[in-house]
Amino acid sequence: MRLNVLLLAACAATASASAATLQYPPTERREVVDDYHGTKVADPYRWLEDTDSKQTAAWVTAQNKVSLPYLARLPTRAKYHQRLTELWSYERYGVPLRRAGALFYTRNDGLQNQSVLYVQDAGAKAARMLLDPNTLSGDGTVALTQWDVAPDGRHMAYGLATAGSDWNEFRVLDVASGKPLADRLTRIKFSGTSWTKDGKGFFYSRYPDPPKDAKAGVFDELANPKVYYHRLGTPQANDRLIYERPDQPRWFVGAQVSDDGQFLFIQTASGTDNRNALHYAWLEDPQNPRLDAKIVALYERIDWLLQPIGNEHSIVYLLTTYKAPKKRIIAVDLRSPDLKFWAPVVAQGEDVIESAWVAGGQFVVLAMKDASHRLRRYALNGKPLPELPMPGLGSVTSTPAEGLFLSTDAGSSELFYSYTDFAHPPQNQRCDLARGKCEPFQAVKLAFHPDDYATEQVFFRSKDGTRVPMFVSYRKDFDPRKRPRPTLLYGYGGFDYAQVPSFGRTELSIPALAWMERGGVYAVANLRGGGEYGEAWHKAGKKERKQNVFDDFIAAAEHLIRRRYTSRGQLAIHGRSNGGLLVGAVINQRPELFAAGVADVGVMDMLRFHKFTIGYAWVDDYGSSDDPAGFKYLRAYSPYHNIRPGTKYPAVLVTTADHDDRVVPGHSFKYIAALQAAQAGEAPVIIRVDVKSGHGAGKPTSKLIDEVADRLAFITEFTQAP
Repeated sequence: MRLNVLLLAACAATASASAATLQYPPTERREVVDDYHGTKVADPYRWLEDTDSKQTAAWVTAQNKVSLPYLARLPTRAKYHQRLTELWSYERYGVPLRRAGALFYTRNDGLQNQSVLYVQDAGAKAARMLLDPNTLSGDGTVALTQWDVAPDGRHMAYGLATAGSDWNEFRVLDVASGKPLADRLTRIKFSGTSWTKDGKGFFYSRYPDPPKDAKAGVFDELANPKVYYHRLGTPQANDRLIYERPDQPRWFVGAQVSDDGQFLFIQTASGTDNRNALHYAWLEDPQNPRLDAKIVALYERIDWLLQPIGNEHSIVYLLTTYKAPKKRIIAVDLRSPDLKFWAPVVAQGEDVIESAWVAGGQFVVLAMKDASHRLRRYALNGKPLPELPMPGLGSVTSTPAEGLFLSTDAGSSELFYSYTDFAHPPQNQRCDLARGKCEPFQAVKLAFHPDDYATEQVFFRSKDGTRVPMFVSYRKDFDPRKRPRPTLLYGYGGFDYAQVPSFGRTELSIPALAWMERGGVYAVANLRGGGEYGEAWHKAGKKERKQNVFDDFIAAAEHLIRRRYTSRGQLAIHGRSNGGLLVGAVINQRPELFAAGVADVGVMDMLRFHKFTIGYAWVDDYGSSDDPAGFKYLRAYSPYHNIRPGTKYPAVLVTTADHDDRVVPGHSFKYIAALQAAQAGEAPVIIRVDVKSGHGAGKPTSKLIDEVADRLAFITEFTQAP
């Protein structure tokens, strides 16, 4: 034991020494000053927003020449890389989908850069490969982003994205032959597909082509999405325009065909909140749908969530927040659609309803209690039925390409879902709704022992007295209550997105396992701003109340220290995207509280985020500096604008990617430039910029392992206090 302590101390000393000798590339400061409602705000690194300029490219190269060799030399990096490769190498499956008797699912043998899509035809004993995205590029950077099989099972629409971009190209595959058709659809972002019942085409959304004198780019401004219908075998130029909102160019529009094929529902949203207007069209004959059917408003204003989950003829069931911030299910007869006739079916309860489906003549409801999932069932008249069994305190998860939590047909009693928790990777379950029984489906073989780990749920009080939950996981034989241990605290806190126990996001879960194997503690805080307790919990962490999220995260850290799970010198924090903003904000507010922080693809400039790609949609959650009140509270916590020169900051690793067209890399560039100029301590503050990568979706396994090994080695270097 004494030897181990000495070695850890030596490692810590080596890290400090090497950090002190880092020479950051000089970053030019320019005289750029904006006037926000009478307040002058400097933005000296504005030029780094131009990701296409030669100056920015040279700066990125120079930064990587500092950060990448430094990360590669960290003592634990090679061991982490080896172990992560072993941990990633397990056979895993996506949630299965049955269409016309055939079973479709994705499978990864472990280290494939992209999962492969298979189909097991009706009556066949074995599956056959249908689509292998790994053959579409030499480096695995072309990803299968989504797929949707026609009701007759003959064709499949699927999306491809290159280098991590959110831009998709839609194609169509003949299922019997496995060969692609000539159909290719472009200018698609944030859209799915929805087939008509005849299987001859599908609805989707796309953005207009750029002006003739402009070249389409990854970071194009987004405006005027429109719903189209694509008929198989025809060019995209002939697609039929179904719906548009030229009066609201930044609204989002999406289309969904009802399970029986009679109705088309069009949801229109103004941002990221769970609120949308709902229109519908009666397609009449499902086998010969009327594409020119009149589109009628069921509810025109964007006030609540109105999500169709099934129908019986003209009666449509909606999952909604109307008079129910934790959601409920209502029935609307389209023959009498006036609001006064909307009828409650499944009432709002104490627990949040996250999603709901009509399947096997009943409602299947994914509910959340204290940030973990339950699968509840109700008859169509709202009468409760026995819950579907779940293996433990965990969650029902989805995989990116499927976009499925549950897989079922409205008329089928067969249902698939995937269960996971912090130590158990996703395991598909097959349920018989008629009997209310579930059993494991498609065995998962692991390179570790999940039962060696424990997860406990603790509750703590935030600054204002609010009770906040947190999951704490660790190896059973490294009980942290015996002595403080290195701890990694993760948080998000925004956009109504709940942090549930999950092994499903491999960029988070497998790293957590590798961290715990070495004796570390892994904690996930369920901060306000998320969806753990419904809309009230979400609203308590948005706009002018965003400071509550930071207070919750700081209180989580203090609780871990107070309860002796860890100490200040052993505590690291991590967050992605909105969670990267979280890390940047709390490091500014409490730099002495943490030993290290990692901010991945973070939103760091809160005064200008709405000016890039999809950023304008986040105004729902953040507010806007265009508004005087919004400017005041955004300026108060914006990570880029609250860095204080002469401060001793903890070790900070910022990561981003050159094709991140969701949170543009300029956020991270400007933030790290300011942090490097301000750092008064010896701890390194560095940036890792990946190439041919985006916000995270579709990232090849090889790139994930490299990035995670760097992250864990960096965190380990500064949390192994003797």
